[in-house]
Amino acid sequence: MSQRLEVIDPTAPPPVWASLRMEAERAAKAEPALASLLNAVILSHEDLGDALSYQLARKLGDQELRAMSLRELADAAYRSDPRLVGVVEADLKAVFERDPACKGYVQPFLFFKGFQALQTQRVAHWLWHQGRETIALYLQSRMSEVFQVDIHPATRIGSGVFIDHGTGIVIGETAVIGDDVSMLQDVTLGGTGAERGDRHPKIGKGVLLGAGAKVLGNITIGDYAKIASGSVVLKPVPAHCTAAGVPARLVNCPTCEEPARSMDHTLAEAVYDYVI
Repeated sequence: MSQRLEVIDPTAPPPVWASLRMEAERAAKAEPALASLLNAVILSHEDLGDALSYQLARKLGDQELRAMSLRELADAAYRSDPRLVGVVEADLKAVFERDPACKGYVQPFLFFKGFQALQTQRVAHWLWHQGRETIALYLQSRMSEVFQVDIHPATRIGSGVFIDHGTGIVIGETAVIGDDVSMLQDVTLGGTGAERGDRHPKIGKGVLLGAGAKVLGNITIGDYAKIASGSVVLKPVPAHCTAAGVPARLVNCPTCEEPARSMDHTLAEAVYDYVI
């Protein structure tokens, strides 16, 4: 029986973990004052999951939940569900590709609180579905205290998600966020205050949520839609459309092809004359 040989493209970029290590090695040589940090957080570890569990523990550990215990929780999540590490890779790529201030993978891994808060929620989400709701909520509380990002552990979040800046983001329990979504600071995906049960927004694939956008209630934002900065959205937004204003109105349908990837926050001049 013949075996198929895997063809490796020599021009292809190295995997995320290999790139992260190479960047860390260069940074340690260029900035010796941070060599110890880079070694402890990245270079001393065998894989991405191990390094990230250390990083989250370093950031979130406190007197009640010591760093070693928190690291064991994160490590258990990554070992139990290896798909989580693949999602981490997709999130890192999303930051690198969409944030013009990001020069590589080391920056978000060490310093960007939007990325770190998202990875905290992913561990808390795993714990939530293990029936460990109390400790999952504890991680939510620490995430809010340390990163100023408040995402419920039950929130379902896809891969390749980019949270830029992060400060002031609030996402409710029954919200759903699709793959390849981008959002900026001060976004709220909340309830209207008058509902129980399934009460939070459902955000489609590739949606761009501008700074300060508020999407409230159990409504759907269609795939590749755009919510303009400062908008308040109370009704569904069709796929490939832009909503802007208070209350939000539809602006140019269709919008740009992949707003979350292009991070194009511009608006068309023409606005439809009806409120969504």
